[in-house]
Amino acid sequence: MMANLFSSFDPSTFTILNLNWMSSMIMFVLIPPMFWLIPSRWSFLWIKIINLLYQEFKILLKSKTMKGSSLIFISLFTMILFNNFLGLFPYIFTASSHMSFTLTLSLPLWLSFMIFGWFNNSIHMLAHLVPQGAPKVLLPFLVLIETISNLIRPGALAVRLTANMIAGHLLLTLLGNSGSNLTIISLNLLLIVQLLFLMLEFAVSIIQSYVFSILATLYSSETS
Repeated sequence: MMANLFSSFDPSTFTILNLNWMSSMIMFVLIPPMFWLIPSRWSFLWIKIINLLYQEFKILLKSKTMKGSSLIFISLFTMILFNNFLGLFPYIFTASSHMSFTLTLSLPLWLSFMIFGWFNNSIHMLAHLVPQGAPKVLLPFLVLIETISNLIRPGALAVRLTANMIAGHLLLTLLGNSGSNLTIISLNLLLIVQLLFLMLEFAVSIIQSYVFSILATLYSSETS
């Protein structure tokens, strides 16, 4: 029996090695056959999704000197999406519900954007701290606010993804734990509600993957 609701997110379920973190690597086993086997409807669908993402990220980047950089964010979207989906299956560890996973993705990206921007476009980065047409009296406060908002970006990205994954899983866990005390009619209603919430979680998994990659793309475009 679980000590608390959050124990379902505990990664240390094995004494020697935390093998449940290997769930984040399952995608590397599942994806490659799509590129080697005979093309199917699934592979055509995935190629169509990649093309749509590429066209959108290319518009957001607005940089002709960084051709192909949108593929980095497509790979980021794919990795987060697969981890979110796998976490919805029973007995598969949800890596994207931990800050150690999400912050590992957001912090290096943000840090690389900042290093690239300040070394190559220092004037542009300084000008970005001051909105156009702002009163001179408010300039010190605006610079401080923009600096703080810039510094908390990786944490905001990580917390947004983690919180959304945890919230959905906790709700499904709460509903599932109450099933043993219900009648047959109430249990059937509970199953219908859980199926609806599971469909909602699938949608949240897609949306949060898209939001994470879009925000990372926008942060990158601000440095060029």
